[in-house]
Amino acid sequence: MKLIKAFAIGAVLVAGTAFAQESPTDPSAVARSELMKVFGKNAGILGDMAGGKTAYDAAAAEGAKAALIEATGKIEATFMDQGGTDPYSIAKPEIWANWDDFLKKAKAANDAAGAMDVASAETIGAGMGALGGACKDCHTTYRMQK
Repeated sequence: MKLIKAFAIGAVLVAGTAFAQESPTDPSAVARSELMKVFGKNAGILGDMAGGKTAYDAAAAEGAKAALIEATGKIEATFMDQGGTDPYSIAKPEIWANWDDFLKKAKAANDAAGAMDVASAETIGAGMGALGGACKDCHTTYRMQK
């Protein structure tokens, strides 16, 4: 179970590290990148608690969960405009060609964030598995590997 939690946490945290390399300049790509940074930051807060890297903090856990719910709720609006070609955007064009599937994956992430129990480090770890799985499912299909 610990291995599954570690994998899920790692999968979620990868979202934040991918954006540290080069920054996009197209306004649509910038908005997408900024939204993904919100995911990375808040998944990191929860992942650190679940992994014992930081002490459990109920208020911080609730805040991170709320931020993840809000951010996953913004996926459709943030990704709606593909924008111009940007060499530093890691969003695949398949997003817009397969919009309904992309939105289905976004809803899965929102559902996982909403269902996460942040009452303890242990319950956060269990919820990170579902969230990490939803993020990985979308990233595998719709994110370029750079």
